[in-house]
Amino acid sequence: MSIKINITNRYKKEKLNNETKALVRKACRAVLKEEKFTDDAQVDVSFVDDDEIKELNSNFRDINKSTDVLSFPLGENGEYDINPENGALMLGDVIISVDHAKAQAQLYGHGDEREIAFLTVHSMLHLLGYDHVNGGEEQRIMRKKEEKILDSIGLSVER
Repeated sequence: MSIKINITNRYKKEKLNNETKALVRKACRAVLKEEKFTDDAQVDVSFVDDDEIKELNSNFRDINKSTDVLSFPLGENGEYDINPENGALMLGDVIISVDHAKAQAQLYGHGDEREIAFLTVHSMLHLLGYDHVNGGEEQRIMRKKEEKILDSIGLSVER
């Protein structure tokens, strides 16, 4: 399996450092490993500010407020579009609000990188079909997977 992780920084307040990019890639790979995903895959991850994620949330979900992360899956029921250039399954897009991630990191008492890793793992699980809209069992399953994956990359869950 090979995974192409395209990272775009649209967050104008600061430059995205290489450690953060490496952590995002590590988190994406850990999710696919945990889920036993063996096909070649492609994921696009973008970093934005609260204004941009609020606009996206409004346009695509009719929710006129900012949020921490948005997931735009390109697959359904395990079927994905294929990138004609490289044959990889296109899993979708992850949009992370750096402003929100920083605020949540402070709220939960851990570093920005750990929050970004959590949001990446959370969003990757959405790209693979997991959901928590109705809470209950689905939410418990998703949370357990998040904990296991973060532990596998050396980050404890403190949420």
